[in-house]
Parts: sequence; C-alpha cells; structure tokens
Amino acid sequence: MESLIASQLSTLGHPQRLALFRLLMRRYPDRVPATELAGALDLKPNTLSNYVNALMQAGLVTRERLGTSLRYAISMEAAQGMFDYLLRDCCRGRPDLCYAPSPNAIEGAHSMADPHYNVLFICTGNSARSIFAESILRDVAGDRFTAYSAGTKPRSELNPFALAVLEQKGHDVSVLRSKNVAEFQANDAPDFDFVFTVCDQAANEECPAWHGQPISAHWGLPDPVQAEGSDAERSLAFQQTYGALRNRIVAFTSLPFASLDRISLQRAVDDIGQSHAGETA
Repeated sequence: MESLIASQLSTLGHPQRLALFRLLMRRYPDRVPATELAGALDLKPNTLSNYVNALMQAGLVTRERLGTSLRYAISMEAAQGMFDYLLRDCCRGRPDLCYAPSPNAIEGAHSMADPHYNVLFICTGNSARSIFAESILRDVAGDRFTAYSAGTKPRSELNPFALAVLEQKGHDVSVLRSKNVAEFQANDAPDFDFVFTVCDQAANEECPAWHGQPISAHWGLPDPVQAEGSDAERSLAFQQTYGALRNRIVAFTSLPFASLDRISLQRAVDDIGQSHAGETA
C-alpha cells in the first residue's frame, strides 16, 4: 500500500499532471474527451497522452473508447483510497490535524438540516443556461432556496431566445442580469450551500475555493446559444435546455435534505447530473 501511495503522490508531484487530475476531479463523474482536456489545459495531444498514461499507471485515471474518441475519468475508488490513507496514517485518523479551514469557512458553513439554502449556478456566459437555472429554482422552490447565477466570462446582455423562453414559461425576467462570478467571491458575498456548473467550459476552469465549503456538482449541458438553423430550430434548442434543467432542479428540490448526510447528498446531486444526461440530445 505504501509503495502505491508513494507512486500516486510522485505522479501528482508534476504540476501539469496535477492540473489534469484536478480538472477531472471537477468534471467527475463525467468522462471527458482527450481533445477537450488538451484544449482546456493548452497541451499538445502527445503531451496530454504522456500525462494521462502516467495517471493511469498510478491507478488514478480510467480510460474508455467511444467510437474514435478516447475519454478519461477519475478513478474515484483509487483517489479515495489515497486520501483515506493520508488521513488515517499521516493525520492519525484526525482530519482536523491536517485541515484548518479559514474563520470565514467555519462561520459560513450551514447544516444540511437548515430550512434555507443558497444555490449558485455557473456557466461561461451567464446568458442562458445558468440564467434558466436561477429562474427555475426561484419559482420551483419557494422560500426554501435563494437562487443566484454567474458567468466566468459573462456576456453584456442576456440571450434574447433565453428571455423569450422564460417569458413564455411565466418567469419574471425583470430581476435578471448577467453577472461575473467574481461578484460572488467578495467578502460580503453570500455563503453558498450548493454550487453547480452547468457548462463544461466553466467546470474546466480554475475557481478559488468557496467560503462555507458548499456541495458542488457538474450538471453540464450543451450550449443552446451555439445552435444553428432557423429561428424555430434555435428556439427549440433553448426549450430543450430549459426542460432538462427543470427536470434536474425538480429532482434536486425533492431530495430529503434533513435526512441525508453530506456524503449522501453529494452522491445524490452527482446522480441527478448523470441520470438526466442526454436529455437535450
């Protein structure tokens, strides 16, 4: 066991292999195409191949072929084994010895039994998908949740097709605006209980750790803004994305929060993203 852990830690000691490991962790449980990994990390294909091969040899990453595409994912069992060994052995079974959260994180942490939760949805442009999610949660969940959305590279205006869908569904669009994720990383920002990325590009990007240690998950969906064709065809893409997000959010708000521990709740929100995958296809 010690030799395996030493090999894994040695493999992760290379900055770019560590960056690849962290990216796949953010995208878990997705299987991410090699071309997307190379693009996100600005790596040449042969360089990426060397890095993923090293992670696979250490048992930290798995690979599967879909047609002509190679896709990679974290081996969560192996990663958990590595972290468990470090916490049990190096930290003598006391994670508090090895982890000292900031005062803000302690003050901001909410119990999952609390009756009210702050939820942030993130995508790149904050013009469609995350705006949909914010609007849907606000209307579906009543007073139990406060919904926010933001973009890593927000557009100056909301997408007109997205606004049209929201108005058709009866949402109040007057309260919506495009926001930068930095707005929610300031000292006076709310502490979040949940943070969801709803596009792959946003999940691929590095973000600072959130105050309050929120539960996070990746609910990636294709970008309807990229849809081509007639106005009717483009509008249909937005309708499908809205429907997929509504299904996920209804499933999310139906979870028995008070009876789930943090690990079970994390697994549940991961499952929601996977169980509704392909809805817009």
